[in-house]
Amino acid sequence: MFYVIARFVIRPLLWILLRPRVTGRENVPLDGPVILASNHLSFIDSIVIPIVAPRRVALLAKAEYFTGGGISGWFTRTLFTALGAHPVERETHRAAQAALDTALGVLDSGLAFGIYPEGTRSRDGRLARGKTGVAWLALTADCPVVPVAVHGTDRVQPIDARWPRPRRVAVTFGKPMTFPEHRGLAGKGRARREVTDAIMEEIAALSGQEKAGWGTPPGAAA
Repeated sequence: MFYVIARFVIRPLLWILLRPRVTGRENVPLDGPVILASNHLSFIDSIVIPIVAPRRVALLAKAEYFTGGGISGWFTRTLFTALGAHPVERETHRAAQAALDTALGVLDSGLAFGIYPEGTRSRDGRLARGKTGVAWLALTADCPVVPVAVHGTDRVQPIDARWPRPRRVAVTFGKPMTFPEHRGLAGKGRARREVTDAIMEEIAALSGQEKAGWGTPPGAAA
């Protein structure tokens, strides 16, 4: 019921407010497990991507988004519940692995899962080097990855802004990526890094963002 509300009530309202330009929707497989790997400019990304995608997309959201008080807390909790987001704790290695396990469960169910390989929102508009969790997911679930680029969401709700403001945004879905040469190598650090870097290169090409911190030597901690 919440998803129906999101799709047929919230989606049209946001479409009017944000007037999104969407490119490449045909690149998203309409069934089977798939990862949508996106750059991350704003809190609003986690609302925009599920709204414009051609199929239901599950994402992870900070547990605080489901426990806040007041009108803003109620709105955030209702919105993320309607969009099918999964609450996760952050800041510890154990929590990070639990989040990946949750994501793997989504993919094992044949659903689409959205992830931000950078791990956090960009504060300066540049694209950080991806963390290798996205590769672990792709190789473990043996599913395609669709690179995604969001544009303009940082103007809708900048970092630390309390409420969004109407601005036009754009979302580009790239062509699906598969990694048969790395199949079965999810446990290998080099394979995870190579897959992650390949995904991030596609995101960079779609977003046009300047790269930041991509000089870390291969094999370094993700």
